[in-house]
Amino acid sequence: MFIILIKAEEKIKTQKWVQTITTDSTSPPEGIFSKDAETIARVMARKDVSPKGIGSAIRMVQYFINRGWKGLSKSRKKELEKAKRLLQEKMKKKIEGALALNLSFSVSFNS
Repeated sequence: MFIILIKAEEKIKTQKWVQTITTDSTSPPEGIFSKDAETIARVMARKDVSPKGIGSAIRMVQYFINRGWKGLSKSRKKELEKAKRLLQEKMKKKIEGALALNLSFSVSFNS
């Protein structure tokens, strides 16, 4: 019986680690994760919300999904996953644009 109580206390302690996490890099506005996917992606991609870039925004959305997974409705999970995909697409376009700009610069520079 004593061993079971210790294990239960350990389990409670390990489940609360997410409550102590703070971040300076991403500051989502209150209630943003209850909005539609397009709004979440647009707001999270802003420099004042995610000053370290879109990657930070993607990680914050994923963190919110992981933290609230069991308590989220299916429609909310779907909307958050869609917001994450939109952010990933935006990041991909940004990278592709930077690569294209870099290639055109090197071609025109060498010509």
